[in-house]
Amino acid sequence: MKNIKIKTIKIHILFVLLFLAAFAAAAEDNPFLSAYNTPFDVPPFDKIKVEHYLPALKQGIVQQQAEIRAIAANPEPPSFANTVEALDNSGALLRAVENVFNAMRSADTNDRLQAVAREVSPLITRNRDDMFLNEKLFQRVKAVYAQKDLLNLTEAQQTILDEYYTNFVRGGANLTPDNKDRLRKINEELAVLSLKFADNVLAEDNRFQLVLEQQNDLAGLPRWVVDEASQAAAGRGLTGKWVFTLAKTSLIPFLQFSEKRHLREKIFNAYITRCNHGDSLDNKAILTRIVSLRIDKAKLLGYGNFAEFMVERNMAKTPTNVYDLLYKLWKPALAAAKNEAAALQELIDKEGGKFKLQPWDWWFYSEKLRKSRYSLDDDVVRPYFKLENVRDGAFQVANKLYGLKFIEKIDIPKYHPDARVFEVQEADGSHVGILYTDYFPRPTKQSGAWAGALRRALRKDNKKVTPVITNNGNFTKPTVDRPALLNFDEVKTLFHEFGHGLNSLLSQSSFNRPYTPRDFSELPSQIMENWALDPEVLKLYARHYQTGELIPQELIDKMKKATLFNKGFDAVEYLAASILDMDWHTLNELTGPDKFDVEKFEADSMNKIGMIPEIVVRYRSPYFSHIFRGGYSAGYYGYTWSEVLDADAFEAFKETSLFDPKTALAFRKNILEKGGSADAMVLYIRFRGAPPKIEPLLKRNGFN
Repeated sequence: MKNIKIKTIKIHILFVLLFLAAFAAAAEDNPFLSAYNTPFDVPPFDKIKVEHYLPALKQGIVQQQAEIRAIAANPEPPSFANTVEALDNSGALLRAVENVFNAMRSADTNDRLQAVAREVSPLITRNRDDMFLNEKLFQRVKAVYAQKDLLNLTEAQQTILDEYYTNFVRGGANLTPDNKDRLRKINEELAVLSLKFADNVLAEDNRFQLVLEQQNDLAGLPRWVVDEASQAAAGRGLTGKWVFTLAKTSLIPFLQFSEKRHLREKIFNAYITRCNHGDSLDNKAILTRIVSLRIDKAKLLGYGNFAEFMVERNMAKTPTNVYDLLYKLWKPALAAAKNEAAALQELIDKEGGKFKLQPWDWWFYSEKLRKSRYSLDDDVVRPYFKLENVRDGAFQVANKLYGLKFIEKIDIPKYHPDARVFEVQEADGSHVGILYTDYFPRPTKQSGAWAGALRRALRKDNKKVTPVITNNGNFTKPTVDRPALLNFDEVKTLFHEFGHGLNSLLSQSSFNRPYTPRDFSELPSQIMENWALDPEVLKLYARHYQTGELIPQELIDKMKKATLFNKGFDAVEYLAASILDMDWHTLNELTGPDKFDVEKFEADSMNKIGMIPEIVVRYRSPYFSHIFRGGYSAGYYGYTWSEVLDADAFEAFKETSLFDPKTALAFRKNILEKGGSADAMVLYIRFRGAPPKIEPLLKRNGFN
């Protein structure tokens, strides 16, 4: 018997040694499992392959599970350091790999990467549930929370302790064993469904193309639009033809300028019916299942609906407060949109058009009206907004406000040739972080614009882990004889995402998982848009791409006069989407989700608020990725809440000067650096001296 035991032990030791050897070999081949050895420790994109993600993610899960078990089984009495801080530090490998993996899924995906996501997403969800449903771990966190007033914690420590305790409760720690099992199943299914929803939207975006073969079908389109369509066709093997896609940089110019009304209708309808064709890419059954599961989850956790569950953590606190804000803006926005629609119909009638204004006509006739009212031509404006100049203009604003410098680096690994890399430095030359910019559309990239983090900033024990941040967009691409020239919406979008980037670059968080309320997180981005059109800032960056001439004051004056043009349309399109989001997530039951009539629900939602037929909600439900794939469920309103904040906050600069050092320092220290370290309203009041007022937003939008 003794020999058998010895033999068994030897076999076990051999197995462990073989496992360690295998892991060491994997680490040698897998760049995620060893030191990066790259400049500024950025991910080694020149070495990372698709096959590296899954084993690295799985290893990250294994490591975090071991760390969690150790924290839960710690024989020492629970303390902030050995429980909350240890918990926050857990999962370093998983966090590092996830950051890169999620960034690539958005910016440069493929079938193999999507397959990895489908396999690993339930594992990551299960791992998170294992943490928040761990009874021993929760009891330790609960013990620390119970004595929080006696621990002499800093404000940031107090905030993160509150956050973790809340996350455990919201994660189901107080549920019965049976309900914990039910919650696990809900979370895993939601993770899979959200991925499927997103994959379908991307596939649908790539499936449609409007191929034009006749020169007369290009009537009205500017030369640069035609050139880009020709370039798109050549890239698809259709040389000699012209291709228009559902990417906004292709869709919107076509709707603005094409004189072929039937073609405008065709591409517009293709856009608004995405994932709604009753085929394999149809998202209606998926989204109703998501809504149904979210209702179940909310009720399991003691809430009436999912919106109550989500909004509770935000500045708004309750769905009622969200609706109150949205309706307060909806009435004047709808009135403005009706006036705009009437003006467009008048123009149609004046030209002899014998038809009623339709949604696919709006861009075309509003462009005409803008030209006639303000002598403002898109083709005259674009040459002053070369993408590189706009980007450098945003950099200059950050320099004037915060002393930051942006130095392009060509020796740093990039994940795609379109990406550019910049080192960010303080005024004294000290390193702040790395910024990747990636501005052009491609089939492997999700639509829209966003900011992300390949590594988040962390300051602890007088040491700082510097951030690696991304800014992504889908802006107008360069053509053979023209650089990338932006319209003003794209200019604002670039400044917006750069604001998110600044927030991440300047963060001084002491913890890995600080929480910033969704309706506060857009403040740093939206306030940056205020600088984009300011005459003083335009003189910094708006130069004609051919002559180098600064944008003339006459053109600035025209642009300023036109700032309120089409504001009703913009506001109605967005507010309607925010209300639709809230309507989905304030449901307290969903009878027969498999047969639920999504289109009727959406129509009822729009009819309830008096939506006019000339405008379509910004995102129809089957492709509303913000709420069914992203993190904006019951939170799309957050842009409006943050607009209230940013309009009020920018008043502080207007009261002094555009680049007032004292105001800029207060904004940096209280907002950009401190997100997640204290209550959001407390932080705002520290900056502004008072709660935000809605009047500056109403005034800015011309609704007062």
